[in-house]
Amino acid sequence: MDEHSKQSSDLLNRRSFIKGGAGAVVAASYMSTLGFSTSAFATHANPFVSATVYVCPPCGLPCDKLTFDKPGSCPQCGMTLIPADGEGGPPKVAILLYNGVEIIDIAGPWEAFGTAGFLVHTVAEKTEPLTLVFGQKVIPDYSFEKSPKAEILLVPGGGYGTQMKNDALIGWIKSKSNEVDHVMSVCTGAFLLGQAGLLAGQTATCTHGMVEDLALFPNTKVVYDARYVESGKIITTAGLTSGIDGAIHLISKMLGKGEAQRVALGMEYRWDSDAKWARGAMADKYLPDGLAYGNPKLKGAQATLVSTEGDIDRWEFKMLVSDPNSSAGIISLLRERIAANSGMGGMSSRISHIKTGPTFVEGGRNSELRWKFTDDRGRNWNGFGTVEPAADDKEKFIVTLKLVIRL
Repeated sequence: MDEHSKQSSDLLNRRSFIKGGAGAVVAASYMSTLGFSTSAFATHANPFVSATVYVCPPCGLPCDKLTFDKPGSCPQCGMTLIPADGEGGPPKVAILLYNGVEIIDIAGPWEAFGTAGFLVHTVAEKTEPLTLVFGQKVIPDYSFEKSPKAEILLVPGGGYGTQMKNDALIGWIKSKSNEVDHVMSVCTGAFLLGQAGLLAGQTATCTHGMVEDLALFPNTKVVYDARYVESGKIITTAGLTSGIDGAIHLISKMLGKGEAQRVALGMEYRWDSDAKWARGAMADKYLPDGLAYGNPKLKGAQATLVSTEGDIDRWEFKMLVSDPNSSAGIISLLRERIAANSGMGGMSSRISHIKTGPTFVEGGRNSELRWKFTDDRGRNWNGFGTVEPAADDKEKFIVTLKLVIRL
């Protein structure tokens, strides 16, 4: 294989299959085999057809340098060609960046929008390197002052705290939201929307354990049991991977359900158009504070997590406890913590999701604990706890807590 054929073959990557389909890949490979250069299609424009010049959206491949005389798909990477002057073409997405952004908050939606053929660019206060939540370094494409037009504004979460007092960032969100057709937040990005005044009179959600704090914004209705919430032009999503669901929902809204399904399948993502599963609705939020959401941090105890699993109407949590070092001591501590702060949510505004109770049910063995309560939705629950010596270390104990809706 000569060097030209080898280079063309190397360009037939995964993106070609996802965006252009296998047919486009085979066609590009066939042209290369016959000795045709795709650049020839770029240099022989027909002046009678159109004066508009088209280019391949940036994909990191050599075809980024090609130009074309009519719309269509790039014969090398399969991406949809766009006008070189930036006008028209596929929908454009502006992703806000700042130090401490959660990686998946931008990467998940970016993959979805990119697979749909949308053009994605990043914007920050300055075009200087930023550090994301796990140390990734990124360089924004544009500053606030030079950010181009877009149809979609995406506001991610992560280390948003200091940005709540960043007047330049909040001001840009306000002004940009007036220019775009859709505004979408991921995770705690909803708090930046709230700070910009965009959640007033809206229904909204965000990541579990913090969604309660959205109620601090004026006239904002909080939703706990949804992957995403659409309220006018505002879409707020729950935490992390929920941003993928919000992006695919928006693709469905703009391009149709079939295109959204194609995108999900191309990403090997199981998309539920009804978005029933939400982390904030899981039953472990009724466990004592510190154990909710899978944290083995029971105040007054030394413990490590063994397992935590369930759904919206049942949960089982297991931990290995080394201190207290007796069954009676652990039961006493559990009783204290369950009574004091079960079902609490929120960071800034602590809210209880338990309406009545918990009430302990006396009787049973000394190594067992039973209680009952009614949640803030009027559902009745039973709680059951056991303490047993660990099989491989008699000085430690396996603690099991179970929650189940009472029929």
